[in-house]
Amino acid sequence: MRVKSCETAKKSQVVLTIEVEAAEFEAALEKAYRKMRGKIRVPGFRPGKAPRKIVEGMYGVEVFFDEAINIAFPDAYEAAVKEKELQVVGYPSVEMEGECTREGFTFKATAPVYPEVTLGEYKGLSAPKGEVEVTAEDVAQRLEALTDRNTRLVSVDREAKEGDTAVIDFDGYLDGEPFSGGKGENHSLELGSHSFVPGFEEQVVGMKAGEEKDIDITFPEDYHADLAGKAVVFKVKCHEVKEKEVPALDDEFAKDVSEFDTLDALKADLEKKIREEREQQVNRAFEDALMEQAAANITAEIPDAMVEGQARQFVQNFKTQIAQQGIPYQQYMEMTGMSEEKLLEDAKEPALRQVRMDLAVMAIIKAENIEASDEDVSAEYQRMADQFGMDLETVKKYLQEEQIRDQVKSRRAIDLVVENAIATKPEETEEGGEAPAENEEKPARKPRKTAAKKTDAASGEKPARKPRKKKTEEEAPAEAEKSDE
Repeated sequence: MRVKSCETAKKSQVVLTIEVEAAEFEAALEKAYRKMRGKIRVPGFRPGKAPRKIVEGMYGVEVFFDEAINIAFPDAYEAAVKEKELQVVGYPSVEMEGECTREGFTFKATAPVYPEVTLGEYKGLSAPKGEVEVTAEDVAQRLEALTDRNTRLVSVDREAKEGDTAVIDFDGYLDGEPFSGGKGENHSLELGSHSFVPGFEEQVVGMKAGEEKDIDITFPEDYHADLAGKAVVFKVKCHEVKEKEVPALDDEFAKDVSEFDTLDALKADLEKKIREEREQQVNRAFEDALMEQAAANITAEIPDAMVEGQARQFVQNFKTQIAQQGIPYQQYMEMTGMSEEKLLEDAKEPALRQVRMDLAVMAIIKAENIEASDEDVSAEYQRMADQFGMDLETVKKYLQEEQIRDQVKSRRAIDLVVENAIATKPEETEEGGEAPAENEEKPARKPRKTAAKKTDAASGEKPARKPRKKKTEEEAPAEAEKSDE
């Protein structure tokens, strides 16, 4: 391999002219022959047994050229990149130069490379930073969530009322015939939750254990086509009525749900945790605003490949997020009418911002000669193991030392920007604009799409909110879907 020339091009690209010489090409031809010989028929020889010279004599010396070029190209390209010490950031585009002969061939590879970055202002930046407040109402909401999690359902011998849970069997009939998804047994229905078709829960109110009742329902016009606007009858049997037994908010409750002996101590801990959470949100919003400014201040010709690669990563992250919600990716795409091409296109703008931010961080690391020692790396490994409750060796298995070292240096670069910044009050933003909310998400982190809501025809439950097991005919009446859009 010989690099005949290496020239810079626009948008941080280089054009390599690379010659694959005779010896290298001959080795590639031999590999191509061994790969292809089993598919070439030569009279008088079993498949794959004809000598290379006979095959070339019968089909021409060029018979293996195309495959040999494909074999020789990657090694030649990688060797040229290494020789010229290029930091490529994407796949090259390739074109042949001249004819390919037994003496070899020459090709041009145009490759995107890491751009030259000129830092702008990154010290002395200013951004609004909100003040953290925690009210008694905030603590009360956390206490309410704790009581909800510790509330029990107990059987009662009386008529069901709103807020109770009724354990019921139901059978749905359309024109006197059972319909698919309209049957359930021992189903626990919270009255007032609006999780069933409108009008159903209201008619269960007043039923007692052992009572049977026919409930007349007309499905809304925007339900699944098979049931939209149809009048049906549900035959319902109530097995049990349960009411919520809410624990009293006292010292005994605090002992039961926490490590504290008094309710006052529990409240103080909740207030502390809420404050810490909000301080983290405020600090993160302040940091993000500063880093976006630092990123906007750099000068660099960013190759399209870097943006496209980041956009693909965003889309992959989104697929993972959708899967964690229990929604198959293809189903989500059908529900929203979205295409992957559109998803990638929408991701390009935030991807560009993320790339600029990454470039700014790397340039600051270089400008400030920021380093990370082996002790720093060990400490970061341990911090991550503690944070995620994982064994230290397991963390080391999945995260390479160089990744951790880069992470430590990046964190220090960002901290440097923050330490040299000026925090302003939210109302002091230019032109009287409002400051970002405490929990405002940084748009360059990743593209976010709200999952389309999907509802069951009778139950109205929304599996897009969190992973839910698939309902069976025994679990929800009228299993049919509608879109909330």
